[in-house]
Amino acid sequence: MARGWYVTAGDGKKVFYYRWNPPEGDPKAAVQIVHGMAEHAARYDDAALRLTKAGYIVYAQDLRGHGKTAEDQEELGFIAQENGWERMVEDIREIGEKIRAEQPDIPLFLIGHSMGSFLSRTMMFRHPGLYRGVVLSGTGGNPGVMGRLGRRLALRNAAKHGLKHRDRQLDSLSFGSFNRQFKPSRTSFDWLSRDDEEVDLYVDDPLCGFICTSAFFRDLLDGLILIHDPANITKIPRDLPVLLISGTRDPVGKNGKAVEALWSRYREQGAADVTLKLWEGARHELFHETNRNEVSAFLASWLDDRLG
Repeated sequence: MARGWYVTAGDGKKVFYYRWNPPEGDPKAAVQIVHGMAEHAARYDDAALRLTKAGYIVYAQDLRGHGKTAEDQEELGFIAQENGWERMVEDIREIGEKIRAEQPDIPLFLIGHSMGSFLSRTMMFRHPGLYRGVVLSGTGGNPGVMGRLGRRLALRNAAKHGLKHRDRQLDSLSFGSFNRQFKPSRTSFDWLSRDDEEVDLYVDDPLCGFICTSAFFRDLLDGLILIHDPANITKIPRDLPVLLISGTRDPVGKNGKAVEALWSRYREQGAADVTLKLWEGARHELFHETNRNEVSAFLASWLDDRLG
């Protein structure tokens, strides 16, 4: 496992991050990984080690309300009193700038998975100059009217029960349906991967699979509304390389359809280098899937090509 440290964010919050060094030689580039909802950065140890063997130095932080950045169990699934999405975006920027300061002579790539992909899509129009390219894993589409209704419900539940209320209602409405296409299911998280061992590791991990708070859903839906605003999409630099990877049985990406739609949207905006790769039969967590060797090799090849 990589070494980890705490860094103090701009508002004084202690944010935990890991670093994986290449086994030998100087790194040819750096990679910053942003994990998904209700998980943590240490779960990317295998993916990071594969990238280090390909010559990359890898960093990954525990987002607010997750992993070691959460001060205790009560803070899991709670980001901030207000403006939580923007605060997470700023944390990613601050870590990104720290990486650039530590590795001034090599380019930096951003990889975001699931909720991390939504945060990365925010970075694409807020701070694109930090990165040589962006990889979006397990991303999803526009929730539209349902997203706005969900935000209203989150605000109502927070006002009624408190910001740190464990919002089982919104958890069920937003993620409870993901397992339906895998019935009869073995666990509530079969939608994550075809690898039963990986699913069991997730289920048994006390830092995974928790019910998030009403404030968290407010912040998440704020982010989803933000990244699907056409005005923000037009701000993404056309020369920023983007890779979209997903599985054809990932319910977050509507089994690939939402990911294909996003790829088309970026192309319509004039993106010069946007790549789509869907793996047949793969579910949500490509880095924990049965074909993760193939996924990691494809990712390393794409990164290498963007180094020129």
